Amino acid sequence: MLSARGLFEEILDNDESFQLFCSIAASGEAQGGWENGRIAALVPEGMRDLAPKITRHGADEDKHGRIFQAMLKKRGLEPVDVPPATDYTLLLERRGIGLPHDKLRRNDPLTEDDIVVYLSHSRVTEQRASDQMELLRKHFADHPVVGKAVQMISADEDNHLAYCHEELLRLARQGHGRTIQRVLQESAHAEIQIYRDVSIAVMAHMGRILRWPRPKAALLAAGIHAMYGVERAGRWRRMVSLSMPERRDALGGPATAPAF
Repeated sequence: MLSARGLFEEILDNDESFQLFCSIAASGEAQGGWENGRIAALVPEGMRDLAPKITRHGADEDKHGRIFQAMLKKRGLEPVDVPPATDYTLLLERRGIGLPHDKLRRNDPLTEDDIVVYLSHSRVTEQRASDQMELLRKHFADHPVVGKAVQMISADEDNHLAYCHEELLRLARQGHGRTIQRVLQESAHAEIQIYRDVSIAVMAHMGRILRWPRPKAALLAAGIHAMYGVERAGRWRRMVSLSMPERRDALGGPATAPAF
């Protein structure tokens, strides 16, 4: 019987699979840190009150990347190149989800619509991140190697999601509601496909490293496709709903330092 805990323990226990897992995670978090840092620098004048929160968001992502790098270093491992098919953030950008990187590399101020797109895209991807970390926290909060990291990152992702909900609701009241709903739906439909494809690619690489037998690899792939089917049938809607979070102003303070 396959289980999330059993699969992840296999990945943790093998140096090569652990190396790939941490490298993929660190790369994605570093990319998120860069994107948020550029957006914070380019926020339009009328929305400068958001800049400190976007900066905090980017600092959190950078921190997460450093945590995964620290786990590699502690085990005497170096980061490895991330296979393109496993690069979640790259594939999202190629699908036109979020703000294009060529725009972020310029020094032209962003528009209000750009910030609405950024927050809507973030609301979708932070839902995924929060869900993933909740699963890891459920099984590995007390793990001697990754437990502290999982708890810290999970709390941060929950804060990021709360921040997206609160800011999008504020912008909806200011007249951006239709744009928000359109971008949320476009982002969610693309994200569930990309997440499926990335999950298949990651498990294929892990299967080769760990020498999983064909029936096991096939069962995992079938499970990923089945989950995509559930999301496509309606579960994607959890990514586009908006509700005021219990924790308000979740990114209103400085980023916390990793105690790792």
